Amino acid sequence: MKISEVANRVNLPISTIRYYEKIGIITDEHVLRDQNNYRIYAQSIIQHLEVVKQCLVVGFTIHEIQSMISKHGFSRNDQASIIQAKISEIEEAQKQLENSKQNLYEILKSDITCEDGFGKY
Repeated sequence: MKISEVANRVNLPISTIRYYEKIGIITDEHVLRDQNNYRIYAQSIIQHLEVVKQCLVVGFTIHEIQSMISKHGFSRNDQASIIQAKISEIEEAQKQLENSKQNLYEILKSDITCEDGFGKY
């Protein structure tokens, strides 16, 4: 497949696919070269990029994904550990957001206004 076909099938900009290739998210196993030295992507690139997109959606950073790809596979226990760590990270962020929300509710309950200057009663 040409890069435009891949981009259309996975709904990513061509520039993102090129960036992923540059930083190692797309490995050589997914890219071939034709007689004119143009990139031809293997069918496996579609599933690979869908997994990358899903990892991004659930909160992994591009650098975390790079690290996972560079390991060339890991055990089920390692996978469970990585996912559990991400779950813990998300739970901590949820706690912090909940605390922030409660603090905002407290501000709403107080008589602080900004009509007479910032933070004056």
